[in-house]
Amino acid sequence: MRVPLSWLAEYVELVPGTTPEDVHAALVKVGLEEEDVHTFDLEGPIVVGEVLEFVEEPQSNGKTIRWCQVRVAPEGETAADGGDAVHGIVCGARNFFVGDKVVVTLPGAVLPGPFPIAARKTYGHVSDGMIASARELGLGEDHDGILRLSTLGIDAPVGTDAIALLGLDDAAIEINVTPDRGYAFSIRGVAREYAHATGARFRDPVEQAAPADVSDDAFSVVIDDAAPIRGKIGSSVFATRIVRDVDASRPTPPWMIARLKLAGIRSISLLVDITNYVMLELGQPIHGYDLDQLRGGIVVRRATVGEKFTTLDGKERTLHVEDLVVTDDRGPIGLGGVMGGAETEMGDETRNVLVEAANWDPVSIARTARRHKLPSEAAKRYERGVDPEIAAAAVSRVAQLMVDLAGGSADAGGSLISTVPARAAILLPAGFVSSIIGVEYTEAEVHDALAEIGGVISAVDGGFSVVPPAWRPDLTGREELAEEVARLIGYDRIPSVLPVAPPGRGLTRSQRLRRRTADTLAAAGSVEVLSFPFVSEADNAVFGSADGAPVASVRIANALDQTVPFLRRSLVPGLIGAARRNLSRGLTDLDLFEIGTVFLPEPGRTYGSLDLPVGNEKPSDEVLAALDAGIPPQPRHLGALIVGDVVAKQPGQPAVSAGIADALDVVRQVELATGARIDVSQGSHSAMHPGRTAELRIAGALVGYAGELLPALALEADLPRVVAVVELDLDAVIALTDPALEARTIDTMPAATQDLSLIVPVDVAAAEVAAAIREGAGALLEHLSIVDDYRGQGVPAGAKSLTFALRFRADDRTLTAAEASEAKLAGAALASERFGATIRE
Repeated sequence: MRVPLSWLAEYVELVPGTTPEDVHAALVKVGLEEEDVHTFDLEGPIVVGEVLEFVEEPQSNGKTIRWCQVRVAPEGETAADGGDAVHGIVCGARNFFVGDKVVVTLPGAVLPGPFPIAARKTYGHVSDGMIASARELGLGEDHDGILRLSTLGIDAPVGTDAIALLGLDDAAIEINVTPDRGYAFSIRGVAREYAHATGARFRDPVEQAAPADVSDDAFSVVIDDAAPIRGKIGSSVFATRIVRDVDASRPTPPWMIARLKLAGIRSISLLVDITNYVMLELGQPIHGYDLDQLRGGIVVRRATVGEKFTTLDGKERTLHVEDLVVTDDRGPIGLGGVMGGAETEMGDETRNVLVEAANWDPVSIARTARRHKLPSEAAKRYERGVDPEIAAAAVSRVAQLMVDLAGGSADAGGSLISTVPARAAILLPAGFVSSIIGVEYTEAEVHDALAEIGGVISAVDGGFSVVPPAWRPDLTGREELAEEVARLIGYDRIPSVLPVAPPGRGLTRSQRLRRRTADTLAAAGSVEVLSFPFVSEADNAVFGSADGAPVASVRIANALDQTVPFLRRSLVPGLIGAARRNLSRGLTDLDLFEIGTVFLPEPGRTYGSLDLPVGNEKPSDEVLAALDAGIPPQPRHLGALIVGDVVAKQPGQPAVSAGIADALDVVRQVELATGARIDVSQGSHSAMHPGRTAELRIAGALVGYAGELLPALALEADLPRVVAVVELDLDAVIALTDPALEARTIDTMPAATQDLSLIVPVDVAAAEVAAAIREGAGALLEHLSIVDDYRGQGVPAGAKSLTFALRFRADDRTLTAAEASEAKLAGAALASERFGATIRE
């Protein structure tokens, strides 16, 4: 909300010299966050000038300019810039005449941009200043011609300061308005808050426009809501007033244009500007109808199936049965609380106006505005709550301005429908505010704070009975009243005390290992990302199960994007999306990882249909157990994706692209961080490349997969053909790892190394052969690694040659070559027994 200071000063006392920063500081005290300060960014001298004469001079480029003589100071006086009273100015516009009063920016002035003005030679003349348009002054978007003051109804003396004359010396503060403080979307609400913060006297603008008497002869209005949402009638208040014989062609006064501009609303026409002005002033949205275009009376109802309506923006919209519409005998003429219709809008030919102010159900308005993508200023206020008691005063205020500025005459009476129930009293127990805020407040302080906001307070046994004011729909319980007392008395009364951590506590083992894993991967050069946990059903089937079959997934009830309405079963789709976005921006070498929860519902179970406990009561053990049972398992996974070059091309070194080896390296990093021993063996997964997929197990339990993404999926996601991916159930890794880590002893005896090449059937996994060798070799085998997998000349068809590097060591002696060879052959023998392996010569 932008608040011009001159406007604010009409309803609350501002000490002379008060700056926008001072106002911001005061409002921050009562919880209104500062955003910005807005001005017209003008510096003088900018004055009223009179066009004495001009000569039109065609130019070689086809353009015709006017060489003007403009009086900028009374005859015999010096101009504001120190020059002569008459300035020669070159102007390209042609919409002014001799004798017109215009706005002249003299040398030394600065226009928004910033655009400094100086005397300069152009088109064969020295132009001593500039005649300004409304757009150049920041008053509007009109840039077709210069601003003629007569069009604004102004006839000021030559030399008058135009900045002050047009209200361009004003400034506006901007504040952030939270959803529960809808009243702050008005000058009235902000002025009241400033009064709370400073103690300045507040003058309610509602009091300057007395509501008209309700007349039986006034315009006919009927509210017929046959299908209220949650049992709440769509329009609880509807007030109208008729203003006749207005002159819609009259200009909007400059002070109103300036205030609207500072408030962020452009000037459209006098009648529309008045309705916007009152909306900003009181917080009550107003709509004006061309009375002569209405057919019969007004009926407010819900839309019918398939009903269509053209809004003011010229778009035809198909209405929903929940939409509230204002209708006459022809059908819809307004989308209630959101936007009016094109057929009855006020225009240049309007002579008689029906002014309407209503109070609409916030839920209905919020749904309609989002459904039709119409975030209007009116809807923004209605969905946060508008004071239901000011509608009649608001239409009278509009009528008053239309009479004063547009020359109309208002009917003596008006119509008013109001079905707003009286607000219920809230019991505020004695001492409750102090107990919840943690500050000792006296009963007098509590009483005075709530009385200051307009609450009706009476003493009862054990405390106060408080009826909140109509303009505060957010005050619904004693907790909100306690918060209001703390806010008005001052947050500075609340002590800043840090909680004391209980002794003997700290991070759990799982927390420590998860953090250590993330730190290890980041230190190794990976970049941690956070992706949205929403995916499609197909993604869950492909990435969430090893065989690609449909799996149970949790569907979101109110998905933001209907293309991804399910909670993820895997982290890989999110990593693919992150890689795709980065690759589209030219980042070709990526090493990403994420640690996050996945959602693994059990087949056949329904989740989410829970009755949540009351927020201020501790739930019982039974309620907590029911809540836990209604939540699907959510283990934390680790996902990683590597694409592009892992080693950049450089002198003497070709580029090395990512592959399965890099995926397995991530697994080794996890082993280092957690102390786990993860066994790697040949595996398969529906989303991964056949033959380049590894199963990851701990003590026989499957904990994840590593390898290369299926090329078809990579190409579908616009990624390179080779993409290394890893997904580990990190919770399972931590749970299956022995928490008691033992440091390895330092070996003092020399090692004996030997190689072993075995020929085995091609379908035998290397990991199984390695396990057999390790088992057969016994305790002397210290380390085993596979160094070659050969399939070609010299190896029978259907077989492969696996070469292992073996390291043997004894704790108490130096091994002989014979001992090492004996252990090696024992391992080979067991591999032969199990898989038919033969030693390759």
